Amino acid sequence: MNKKIFEVLSKDPILKKILKKEVEFEFKVTKDLYAAIVGNIIGQQLSSRPAEIIEERFRKLFPAKTFPKPGDVLKISDEKLRNCGMSWSKVKYIKNLSQAVVDGTLDIKDLKNLSDEKIIENLIKIKGIGRWTAEMILIFHLGREDVFSVGDLGLRTAVAKLYNIDRNDLKKVEQIAQNWKPFRSYASRFLWEYKDQK
Repeated sequence: MNKKIFEVLSKDPILKKILKKEVEFEFKVTKDLYAAIVGNIIGQQLSSRPAEIIEERFRKLFPAKTFPKPGDVLKISDEKLRNCGMSWSKVKYIKNLSQAVVDGTLDIKDLKNLSDEKIIENLIKIKGIGRWTAEMILIFHLGREDVFSVGDLGLRTAVAKLYNIDRNDLKKVEQIAQNWKPFRSYASRFLWEYKDQK
């Protein structure tokens, strides 16, 4: 891990216990942001393997080897999308996203140039994308280094265990996370890892 990041995060003696200098987390911008958001919608409230299976089936609906374009997704019937294994609501959310990209309500190409809050603002206008999904997109697909999702139960559980607090005390969790600025995304990655090991 970058020395500066390690120094900042190490100022918190409790977080320091779970930091690993040798661990490198990648923070990069995903080339196909539309595909990433569709994947995030499919994966909502699912563990990774079922989400992967549904996404594979979704991709097989389209002849091209590349990820389908929003216009192609709009042409596919809701029933065909539903038969991939996704819920009716997720079918609707993916269609909402595709429509927003096609009609320009969401400028997907320009998204990466906006501030974190502006990106969240733009994404949550689309029914089916909440703040949590937008924050995951910021961390995993837009390479943003200072995001902490207080809505993520895994993060709150890890913070609660480490700091001996109630995971539902959102104010306290948020307050603790402020100590890790401007590298809260790195802290989040370590916290997820810590929770998974537990």
